[in-house]
Amino acid sequence: MTSSGSLIRIGVLGLLWGSSFLWIELALRALSPVQIVFVRVGLGALVLVAICKAMKLSLPRGGRTWLHLGVAALFANVLPFILFGVGQQTVDSSMAGVLNATTPLWTLLISVTIGQEKAFGPLRVLGLVLGFAGVMLIFAPWRDGAGSALPGSIAILVAALSYGIGAVYVGHNLSGKGMSPTSTAAGQMLMATALTGIAIPVGGLQPVHWEVTSGLVAAAILGVFGTGLSFMLFVRLIADEGATATSTVTYLMPVVSVALGAIVLGEELTLRVVLGMLVVLGGVMLTRPRRAKAPIAVPSAETAKATSG
Repeated sequence: MTSSGSLIRIGVLGLLWGSSFLWIELALRALSPVQIVFVRVGLGALVLVAICKAMKLSLPRGGRTWLHLGVAALFANVLPFILFGVGQQTVDSSMAGVLNATTPLWTLLISVTIGQEKAFGPLRVLGLVLGFAGVMLIFAPWRDGAGSALPGSIAILVAALSYGIGAVYVGHNLSGKGMSPTSTAAGQMLMATALTGIAIPVGGLQPVHWEVTSGLVAAAILGVFGTGLSFMLFVRLIADEGATATSTVTYLMPVVSVALGAIVLGEELTLRVVLGMLVVLGGVMLTRPRRAKAPIAVPSAETAKATSG
């Protein structure tokens, strides 16, 4: 039975990750998508490295390990983080949070495709169908003006797909290798910072709007809390309660993103989006493995959103 302390931590984690879409929306007022990601992963790396030092944990060693960390950082951090920034230039933060909830569906499809996942019964097929039907309900391509949000929505779905690739890659190449999850996360975030630094000359040289302090503060919160400290909370929950209990955060995140989008940003909360969210989450619930214990992938902060992140 999950302890009351763990339930509180799950709630806090759902708030941290669910609010990340709000912080991205605010940060876009001052920074470009690439600039936001560079600040985010850089601060996340500083937090995680400082925690490793405080815990007397060594960073990963070996060129092969760092190569794996680089690939994981690309798919679990750099690419999806940038795509969320690009997508949220035309898509509300609430819808971004709901579309992100499709990550477990993509993860399952990828796992089945490469042969890592074999249990794929009728109930899980139904879950996939329901999940993507919920996406179509959210898109509502039949409504007037749907085309303007389509490119941004596709970018966010590709970000969710990238999270799925990252989660499967981390589970296969980095988890269970005898390394501390915290050290692995710190190394991955360092590689994410390096990769985003390479992208700065391509998409990060736009003028920074220094006068929009709310945007700068939002980017800092996203890095320190939504990327660095939230991963530590995730690792603690996995250790205390296991993956099954921790995975309930997946169901909290879109609820948080929708609520904050409506309350803080005044985004329109339509019945269609709410119903789409419920259908997607119902599909995700049906795709969960029915065995007692499932292999645990330890992704980076937002990848775990739907393993999960």
